[in-house]
Amino acid sequence: MKRDIVASAAVIPPAGRRRRIESEPLAANLAALVREASADGGETLVWDFFEAGERMTYAELWPRVAALAAGLRRIGVGRADHVAVMLPNVAAFPLSWLAIATLGAVMVPMNDGYTEREIAYVLSDSEARWLIVHESCLDRVERVIAAGTVGLDPRRIVVAGAPRPDHHGLDDLLATPLDGFSPPDDVGHDDLLNIQYTSGTTGFPKGCMQPQRYWLNAGKVNAFRDGRRYRRILASTPFYYMDPQWLLLMAIHQRATLYVAARQSASRFMHWVREHRIEFCLLPALTLKQPAHPDDRRNDIIRANVYGLPRHLHAVIEERFDLCAREAFGMTEIGPTLYMPIEETAMVGSASCGIPCPFRECRIADEQGNTLPPGTVGELLVRGPGIFRGYYRKPEATAAAFHGDWFRTGDLFTMDERGYFSIVGRIKDVIRRSGENIAAREVESVLMSFDAVSEAACVPVADEVRGEEIKALIVWRDGPDVGLAPLEALIEHCRRNLASFKVPRYFESRSTLPKTSSMKIAKHLLLSEAGPAGPVHDRLAGQGKGPANG
Repeated sequence: MKRDIVASAAVIPPAGRRRRIESEPLAANLAALVREASADGGETLVWDFFEAGERMTYAELWPRVAALAAGLRRIGVGRADHVAVMLPNVAAFPLSWLAIATLGAVMVPMNDGYTEREIAYVLSDSEARWLIVHESCLDRVERVIAAGTVGLDPRRIVVAGAPRPDHHGLDDLLATPLDGFSPPDDVGHDDLLNIQYTSGTTGFPKGCMQPQRYWLNAGKVNAFRDGRRYRRILASTPFYYMDPQWLLLMAIHQRATLYVAARQSASRFMHWVREHRIEFCLLPALTLKQPAHPDDRRNDIIRANVYGLPRHLHAVIEERFDLCAREAFGMTEIGPTLYMPIEETAMVGSASCGIPCPFRECRIADEQGNTLPPGTVGELLVRGPGIFRGYYRKPEATAAAFHGDWFRTGDLFTMDERGYFSIVGRIKDVIRRSGENIAAREVESVLMSFDAVSEAACVPVADEVRGEEIKALIVWRDGPDVGLAPLEALIEHCRRNLASFKVPRYFESRSTLPKTSSMKIAKHLLLSEAGPAGPVHDRLAGQGKGPANG
């Protein structure tokens, strides 16, 4: 099988690959990386926004980046200026990012679906002095400015599309002559590059301050940690989230092509993989929920990253699609942190996230930051060069996020005797029922393994007898009105796969679950709800109205 051949073909072992990555010098900055790649990448495509028909070769890359950087400098964007970027998945997004990096300025990525309230918060909190915005978002931005909630000058708005009076057009900036333009030569690894807003678990998100080294590390580590060449890479999530950004830098390091979808789609994902002969991708778990296709195994994938895949589905997804699916773990604050080496076929189904990436040290600790022995559950702590510099304008939150120089992930992990790490769940995502701590992640994994379930989330519900009960919120593949039979089958499935105290008591059917900007289920919104949003089944009392979340 292809996955076995691929996995057994690694020449240099993981430790050797790590030493090589860490010993070779990084590019001086992102601009230097782009210039070098543009000089020798030739007519190979650096990116292909295949649904929009926007393509660019490596030979074209640096001249276009430099032109936009020159245009931005001409209108006044300077070193360390904060430039918000509110664009959908179009080529202007990565082009803007690389031009901002070239000037030594700072990008503030913004979700193009933000409401006016969210726009006002991010522009204000990040102290953005400039905004590059798509014409489809312009009305919302102008209403925010008119309300006086932010101090952004309309003359500092650059529009991708048709500009309005007082605004600059992105196309006009790209036409700026390059005569006499040279980027700052002293932009270094420690210069701030992104204020990347986290999804947030409570209230508004926090801005993670990521230096240039953060991104140079992320691109290099993902490009070379498998010891393989990836020529065609797929990005299917929004560019305002971090994954497409490091995927782009991964592609640039390998002189590969990044194929970019307009938006994520589980139903079209494998079609994209086949059409563009993708060799590396982040495989959404919902792909496995799609109907089987005769061409499922016809693909060129060498490695597919998966995140939190239920252990019993790991071998199933490899067999169905004939590929190497490997777990990985990272966060906005720390970038790529753990990965499963591609040759570790024996770890399929282990649910382990693997070993520390190059440039990262990891350990398991108690609440005071003391290291715990192998096999013990504790918080994953991480340190290493290029992690974020803290949360922008939030010193208290920054201080609380560290034990010394070790970042506190907020995730519960174990480490085995070989140094392989496995996630148990979030510290704040534990349901305490009758004195037992139950990781919501474990229950959700079992719920998701049921074929008729498309999405699932578990939240605690206050209970006078047991303290808390488990409530499962279910999005059914065939819609919320599935009737009692599938629900009873799901409950029986839970009984077969979970200890009795872990089986949810309440089941609520939903048509959808709220999402964060990174397309994760927004648990904090579910926890803050005043009451049920759909029909609730109490498996102990029969069909009926369940309690509000508590």
